[in-house]
Amino acid sequence: MELIDDVEGLIRLANYPFQFDPGSPFMQQASDWIADVFYELLPEAGFEVRDEQIYMAFQLERAYNEKKTIFAEAGVGTGKTLVYLLYAICYARYTRKPAIIACADESLIEQLVKPEGDIAKLARHLNLTIDARLGKSPDQYICLNKLDEVRASGESSETFGGIYDELPSFVHRPDTMQSFYPYGNRKDYPELSDELWSRIGWDVFQDCLVCNQRHRCGQTLSREHYRKAADLIICSHDFYMEHVWTYDARKREGQLPLLPEHSSVVFDEGHLLEPAAQNALTYKLKHSLFESIVTRLLEGEVRESLAYAIEDAIGASESLFEHLRKSSVRVPESSRKEVVLSEGFLRDINRFSGLLAAIEEELVFESGLHTLDDYQLKIVEEHLEMIQLALSLFKQPERLISWVTEEPEGVTLVIMPRKVKEILADKVFGRKMPVVFSSATLSVDGSFDYIARSLGIDDYMSFTVASPYDYEAQMRAVLYSESEASSADRTANVLQCLQQSEGGSLILFPSFEQLDRFRSESAQHPDAGRHRFLYEGSAEISHLISQFQNDERSVLCAVTLWEGLDIPGPSLSHVIVWSLPFPPRDPVFDAKRKDADNPFRDVELPHMLLRMRQGIGRLIRTRDDRGIVTIFGQQLNRREVAEQIERYLPSTVERMIPC
Repeated sequence: MELIDDVEGLIRLANYPFQFDPGSPFMQQASDWIADVFYELLPEAGFEVRDEQIYMAFQLERAYNEKKTIFAEAGVGTGKTLVYLLYAICYARYTRKPAIIACADESLIEQLVKPEGDIAKLARHLNLTIDARLGKSPDQYICLNKLDEVRASGESSETFGGIYDELPSFVHRPDTMQSFYPYGNRKDYPELSDELWSRIGWDVFQDCLVCNQRHRCGQTLSREHYRKAADLIICSHDFYMEHVWTYDARKREGQLPLLPEHSSVVFDEGHLLEPAAQNALTYKLKHSLFESIVTRLLEGEVRESLAYAIEDAIGASESLFEHLRKSSVRVPESSRKEVVLSEGFLRDINRFSGLLAAIEEELVFESGLHTLDDYQLKIVEEHLEMIQLALSLFKQPERLISWVTEEPEGVTLVIMPRKVKEILADKVFGRKMPVVFSSATLSVDGSFDYIARSLGIDDYMSFTVASPYDYEAQMRAVLYSESEASSADRTANVLQCLQQSEGGSLILFPSFEQLDRFRSESAQHPDAGRHRFLYEGSAEISHLISQFQNDERSVLCAVTLWEGLDIPGPSLSHVIVWSLPFPPRDPVFDAKRKDADNPFRDVELPHMLLRMRQGIGRLIRTRDDRGIVTIFGQQLNRREVAEQIERYLPSTVERMIPC
């Protein structure tokens, strides 16, 4: 029996939203209160009682009670967010550790924390004070060093100069902060395009450990703030995976992990966790970063042999990345380029690795002479160790997946171990902690094996509850089975569809390359001027969504909004799928294809169907919504593909042949 015999214990009791009995199991009491919330408290506030919520609540009680992973597949309109929030908050207060709510992207975070969002609703109608704080990804903050650099270059001086002038005074002067003051968030600059933001936003190649502005950085200050959350920390999948990947290294370096110890994790839109894990659990190598870090060793008095070793390694690095720039092969519909593992490339890898080993040997002697700053030396040694670990994977190419990205400032080599599943199993799913996957689309043909296998989850609970909406009555569906139609032909057909719906349309693209092609082709079309087009990437995403929602005649063109977009009513009455969202032919998915017995059945079709179901789900958000889903694609001519898609559409689906 739990005894409450101190002041802290009494405070704990007072923080529960129900009268806690120390003689009864906590989760049973929490579940009883949550049932009262859905049966009595929320209906009294005007909410609709949903049996699906009650069912989901009892399923989550099992997962929290047994501290297990659960796949909670609940259709659109079931109110699943309210259920997992209530359990996460109660369990956080019981354990005195915050819960993590990890969303698929920043737009989903905004949906959750907006003034009329679900957290605000619970606080208002249940008379709760909920301490929920945002843990945004570093790339959502201004990098003060990059801002200084772009201002010094004179590029877009008016834009970036204005941003600099509007920073808080303590950034420019050594003022003392009296309280937390958030600043520098991507959302604060809604008019900036993604391209302009990339010039001043943090990126992975910034070395924050030795930055002399880190204690006045918006990212750092935000981190100190969200760590103190009592109930909820809301972050992205990417940020949570970054926390997992950097946990051990940050502790070795004497830093706190990105996230504090937590009681449970909810992965909202959990079917998207795998790409976030792949993105985070990688090594990213860049010549300019290596050169900037290793040349720090030359700032002091060092032996000539070390100086020569550094010079040789810089030359080898430059040669390696130039080889990558020339030999890597572009992958259509992907930002990634394929690495060609030729004998010449592998020789460059081995030569570079050998020279790094020479530097490491020299540093052993140099550290004994105490001629180098210990802190700088530690940073360099950590960086060299990371590079050597990454390069060592090329000795067994079957153990890695690698690709190249190319930006104006240079080539980046990305190396991902194939043991991602093992890392997740050890660091996330192997812990004795409740983990909730919440989404309307987690299963394929009624089975959760596809997502569980992808993430290395062996032991899990699962359940499915359908949407309460009447899709037969509320949705009209049209399939355009194309043959050899060109992109320009499809653009003309899409514009014709837009004329019929008169705006209020969301066009979903599988890639930015296809979106850009439509943007270019539609600009040449005489009918395009009738619509107001909003393109993802032209401004901050939540700003674009707000513009779209407030203009019922606008058309939103997006790549990342297959999930999470929640716009009821006529502002979104037509969803157009530009082409079926099969996975790209990039190195990550090619590796999955090679591991599969039947790549189309085991990899491509499940991925497409999960994505497609999410896209279709953007249309009907309330019982009063009505609308059209229009899907284009040559693959619709394949019977097995069309039949699978039609399972998620009204039985009255119409088949059209494009003009």
